[in-house]
Amino acid sequence: MEQEVIVQISNKLKHIRKEKSLTLQEVADRAGVTKGLISQIENGRTIPSLLVLIQIIKALEEDLDEFFRELSLHTNQAPILIQRKENYERFEKETASGYIYHRIFTKKVKESTVDIVLLDVEPGSDREFAETEAFEYKYIIKGDVNYVFPDETIQLNEGDSMLFDGRIPHKPFNPGDETCKMLVVYFFEGKS
Repeated sequence: MEQEVIVQISNKLKHIRKEKSLTLQEVADRAGVTKGLISQIENGRTIPSLLVLIQIIKALEEDLDEFFRELSLHTNQAPILIQRKENYERFEKETASGYIYHRIFTKKVKESTVDIVLLDVEPGSDREFAETEAFEYKYIIKGDVNYVFPDETIQLNEGDSMLFDGRIPHKPFNPGDETCKMLVVYFFEGKS
């Protein structure tokens, strides 16, 4: 399954759950899975089996045909893609507070997928180390941030950028007084 379709599914699951004012735990209980699994699926950190996906859709009391009807499963793309700021989709990647992501684009590029997001890291925000199955490019638009790795901490200031293998455990920490805004580009390798 292509990464952009996975993102569409995870976003749709989260949207429906929030629209129905259901908690992660309520959906997990109804679907017979763990709260952590629902969170990982909604945040695109894991791909559910077809059986689990169907259980979750049913737990949300959604019609299967209706759920899949609106997904864009085609990879033919226009040569120029425009996404207006007001249409950026806000989403959560982790349960830690103070991290606000805005997805700009997720599109398949030949055999790879590129996911482009804006990340606001609020002052004092901290979280557990994370890993991503992608190369990550960070560009600091405004403010400062420390990127903490197991063996070193790298300070990035406005205008700085960094590219690294997201499989290295990492976390951003904002030691300043103002929100740090950064552009994040994830490069997912194609599967053959």
